[in-house]
Amino acid sequence: MPETGNADIRKPEVDDLLRVLAALDDEDTIFALLEDLFTIREIRETSQRLAVARLLAEGKSYSVIEQLTGASATTIARVSKCLTYGTGGYQSALDILSS
Repeated sequence: MPETGNADIRKPEVDDLLRVLAALDDEDTIFALLEDLFTIREIRETSQRLAVARLLAEGKSYSVIEQLTGASATTIARVSKCLTYGTGGYQSALDILSS
């Protein structure tokens, strides 16, 4: 298993979840799983973080991102830190979205 910033969280249960997500290729099925796994609020917050990452990558300012997404300055800063110093997860997601 690859080394990440939070290697202590990589337990067999997490690997099972990763295998399931990697195997799913239908957006409706993935959404159904997300609805079962997460609260609506968690889905919205996670989606918001991805939107923040996209806007940061486009060079938007924190104030513009706050206005467009409703994300707090703290959330924007955390996403920015992950984009700069993280494990590359956001960048991989952005690469998928831009293809």
